[in-house]
Amino acid sequence: MRLEKILDNLNSLEKNSFIKIVDNIISSNPKKIKLIEKILVDTEKGLKSVDNVIISKIFDLLVDEFNQCIQNEFVNATSQLDILTDIIIRDGNCIMKQDWFARLYEFELKNINKKIKELDNLFKDNKSDISEQRKRDYKVYKKCLETAYYNDIESNRETKITDDELSILLTLSRELELSQEEVKLINYMIITAKKLEIETIITELKNLGVIFYSKKNNTIYVADEVVRVLRKIRGKEVADKFFRRVLRLLREPQINLIAKMHNIDRKLSGNDKIKEIINEGVSLSGILSNEIYKENTNLNDKKKFVNELCDKGLNIQPALKGVMLDEKIKSLITHFESIEKDEKVGISIDGYENLLLELGEVIPQLNNLVKSEFQLQEENVLKSGFLLDFNIKPRDVLEVLSAEDLEKFIKIKGIKTRGNDVLNILSSFKDSENLYIENFENIGFRDLSALKENGIKIKEADLGLKFEEITKSIFSQLGFNVDEKLKKQINTKKDKIDILINLGNNELILVECKTIKESGYNKFSSVSRQMKSYIVLAEKNNYSVIKSLLIAPDFSDDFVNDTELEYDLNLSLITASSLLKILEGFKNSRKHKQFPFKLLMRDVLIKEDRIVKAMSK
Repeated sequence: MRLEKILDNLNSLEKNSFIKIVDNIISSNPKKIKLIEKILVDTEKGLKSVDNVIISKIFDLLVDEFNQCIQNEFVNATSQLDILTDIIIRDGNCIMKQDWFARLYEFELKNINKKIKELDNLFKDNKSDISEQRKRDYKVYKKCLETAYYNDIESNRETKITDDELSILLTLSRELELSQEEVKLINYMIITAKKLEIETIITELKNLGVIFYSKKNNTIYVADEVVRVLRKIRGKEVADKFFRRVLRLLREPQINLIAKMHNIDRKLSGNDKIKEIINEGVSLSGILSNEIYKENTNLNDKKKFVNELCDKGLNIQPALKGVMLDEKIKSLITHFESIEKDEKVGISIDGYENLLLELGEVIPQLNNLVKSEFQLQEENVLKSGFLLDFNIKPRDVLEVLSAEDLEKFIKIKGIKTRGNDVLNILSSFKDSENLYIENFENIGFRDLSALKENGIKIKEADLGLKFEEITKSIFSQLGFNVDEKLKKQINTKKDKIDILINLGNNELILVECKTIKESGYNKFSSVSRQMKSYIVLAEKNNYSVIKSLLIAPDFSDDFVNDTELEYDLNLSLITASSLLKILEGFKNSRKHKQFPFKLLMRDVLIKEDRIVKAMSK
């Protein structure tokens, strides 16, 4: 769940710890302080009084500093922050009841203690499957950790791992290609993991800004933005669901090579081995650069494999950037990061709901599979709204299923079989109009890569027209009379209004649509000339233009300033994302059958939060 939505669900007391941390970071003069001050310029009462949207925007600017704050806590050898972090960054654990969190914590401690005994036995057993080289890796790391921890005792100081020592240990673990889990087990061979009270844990995590806790609902929330920070700290490059997507494309011998490297039982089933690899916190870049290849595999063959994996296996188009192997792997990680941040579902919400319903009918065990895979607490989890709160999208659900189950569903539903089964199923559940609306901002930014990932195939030359069509659809859904007949009567070969809204009594609202590839639309002079000519055209036809609107994905500060000074136009600016939120707010408001257009008359850059709040009164 995104930070903004979590904050909306909490009272001011429950947000206090987080606000205090953000405030402290701001007071320490972070690197983006000027941007933050610009956002806060109109606020006199401090962060506590600002809107949750603003807090979320400010946090995005402070991610690096927040990251450092959390990293500093890892030097506390007895904090168990690594254990707790590994629980809350798993897919499906961003919303948890307190008792569920307590159960997961207890299970994790028991599992760690069990694995520590097994690892300790491996050190002593000369006949174990693990190679002598790997034993040596474990022993080297263990010895270095013992030195870092116990040298404080020898110097009569409090035992802790300093920043410098931690940095060296992290470098060592990467070079030895140790997984998160292997590092964690060796750590707790030295420092015993004692069970802590769950209330104490929640308080500590809350005071770190890592979680939010609602006493009323007895629920823990972890924001998507915070999960990404924690995952980065723990060396997990991508979310588990994307790692699973890659692992499922590997051949069994490759999976076995990873299992052998990280002491995972190779007798397990393919799916269980994949689960163990994910739970171990194995590095995605590590496996693609080294661990899945036979000895003496040359660099060109590795590059060829990764290229085929991305282009054919993952079906990523256009091809990811990168000539060198590490560049291509880095591009793949960036690709997954951008998908995760994108709020788009890939099919419409209605399509997602229908998909879950029909999958559940054909594959009765789906509910339990999804519940187990994502560690969800609810009994019935096959609800689109519920799953989207956990950032679990249609493709993520389908990828939990076995190849046999996917084939069974495709056969029963008569879905085409040529190509990728998952993509074919998604394609059959698309609702094109809703899907285009959900991707309104991506179309505005002319982001063909994001559109393809979300299941939209469109030529670049058609993006401008499509953006205009969607804008018309949105204004029609807001209850406005988008008068195409009158527009055709008024338009000339030279002057062509994009959208004309007829309010009756010879009063009009003119709407212009602009798409851009870069952030911040800044061509004010050309737009102002256009809009002035449209107003003159309308007045010649005995119509009065009471408002002009410009819709674009983003506007530069200079454009907003120029618009404020051009009072003759009576022009207001609306970003694509703001217009979508206004539509959502209108649909949720039972008070209005038609959107009250006077709400658009006040601001130069229209702020959706004010409008949505006004509609709800």
